[in-house]
This record gives sequence, C-alpha cells and structure tokens, in this order.
Amino acid sequence: DVQLQASGGGLVQAGGSLTLSCVASGFTFDDWDIGWFRQAPGKEREGVAGISHTDGKTYYADSVKDRFTISSDNAKLMVYLRMDSLKPEDTAVYYCARTWVPTTQAMKIPSLYESWGQGTLVTVSS
Repeated sequence: DVQLQASGGGLVQAGGSLTLSCVASGFTFDDWDIGWFRQAPGKEREGVAGISHTDGKTYYADSVKDRFTISSDNAKLMVYLRMDSLKPEDTAVYYCARTWVPTTQAMKIPSLYESWGQGTLVTVSS
C-alpha cells in the first residue's frame, strides 16, 4: 500500500523550532515530488513547501520563506520540514503528500497531490 506518514508535531513557543518528518512506503520514492501542506481550523489547506526528486528544486510559500527548510533523504524514503522562528499563525495540522506534477507548479493546487496521510499537529503558543 502507498503510504505517507507525517510525524514530529508538538507544542512549541513562538520563536522556537520543530522538525517534521514524512516517511514514504509502497511506491518508487524517486519518481514523485513531495509536498508539505497545512490546514488551520476554519481555513483551507495550503501548500507550505515542496521538493522535486527529479532536480532537487524546492518551493516555499511566501509565508514560510526563510523560516522553513524542506529536505529529502532518498535512501531512508524520508522528507523533512525544518521549521524555525515559528509564529502562532503557523499553528495547524501539517500533512505530506505526493504528486506527479512538478512540485514547483503544483504546490498551489492541493488537488494535484495524493496519498495524504494522517497529519501531525503543530501548535505555536505566543
């Protein structure tokens, strides 16, 4: 079965850091781009960061640029999201998902992604 599972969320104070992990199984990891998304209560799901396994290109939403870093360990089938300088507005459930479409084009269209796993909750206190 194809699975993507996010983990690593928790409670952190504003200004703090967290690293989320996304572990993949059941598919050829190198053939897919991976994206991190988040959804806050009452809000639509938004793309946060994406990484291409074809050329290593990355994408970041303006709201997280220079604070979040996406990386991939293909040998471990893992994608990470390092989050620094966290703000209360970063509070959300974070998900990872995969896409055939180049992630630099797809990140603004969540429907282009599939295999959404259970998310992980990140809560940033002020």
